[in-house]
Amino acid sequence: MPEPRITRRVALGAVCLPALAGLSGCSSPLPLQAPPPAADAAATERLRQSAQAHGLAAYRQLRDINVAYDGQWRPLIDRIQPEVVDAGYRGSSQERLMPQQGLNAQLYEGPRGRKKVYWRRAAPDGAVGAAAAGEIAVWRNGKPAEDAPSLDAAALVAEGYKLFLLGPLWLVDRRLPLRMAGTEQVDGRACDVIEAWLSPGLGRTASDRIALCIDRESHVMRRVRFTLEGFVNTRGAVAEVDTFDHARRFGVLWPMRSFERVLHPIGLPAHDWRLVGLDVNRGYAPQALQGPAFEGAAAAPAAALTAGTAGV
Repeated sequence: MPEPRITRRVALGAVCLPALAGLSGCSSPLPLQAPPPAADAAATERLRQSAQAHGLAAYRQLRDINVAYDGQWRPLIDRIQPEVVDAGYRGSSQERLMPQQGLNAQLYEGPRGRKKVYWRRAAPDGAVGAAAAGEIAVWRNGKPAEDAPSLDAAALVAEGYKLFLLGPLWLVDRRLPLRMAGTEQVDGRACDVIEAWLSPGLGRTASDRIALCIDRESHVMRRVRFTLEGFVNTRGAVAEVDTFDHARRFGVLWPMRSFERVLHPIGLPAHDWRLVGLDVNRGYAPQALQGPAFEGAAAAPAAALTAGTAGV
């Protein structure tokens, strides 16, 4: 992957990102004020094709997914969004997902110690109370964090990583408003763009917008673009993640490598990461993920992946 250059102009503009994030206006790549479209059968079918290419039938049989990541944050991004990056606790991570429960949990290792996040996705429209906002808990070195910035940023990140890992598999059954939005080149591949309106949004917010770039030949999701309404200092901002080197394991196609960049209000490389561990169906219950550490069958690290897997 070519190394994105950080120019002086970008570096100076980055300092203003939190203040500018709320000024999305009509220049945003995914304006939130755009009304959801009428039913678009072509977009619905395209999303279904992509989900099937990613292994939808096998995915529906997964009770739990256990992954390990290793990655690197790019310069400046931790200064722009310190709560989202939380650099002292972000390096390698172990993550546990229970798709049928709408639940995922993350255990991070960083220079300041361990950070544990437990997140249960918000219920659909019409829910009340805690179910409408989702359920979030955060611990740093075993001590609970209860301030709103920590909780909101953690929920946004947890929900985002589920989108990046699962893409169309996570979206296809949600009956979202969709529309076809032209074509786009991603890493030299022609892709159809599907825009979607998320409600609930990513993390503890009522709505977000996303755009999937679906490879015309293989139907693989190559890129996902998204708004960041779940945290006060990122509202109005738009980012995107490119996925690479997909490999099929347990019947599902997984992105082995990913790269995130900020698009709006400025352009800035943000994060590179790799999937280094993966196993499924250990059989634990949600209670194994709810405390400050993984417990029982959830505790062991994800099974290490061998290098050199051919990508799609």
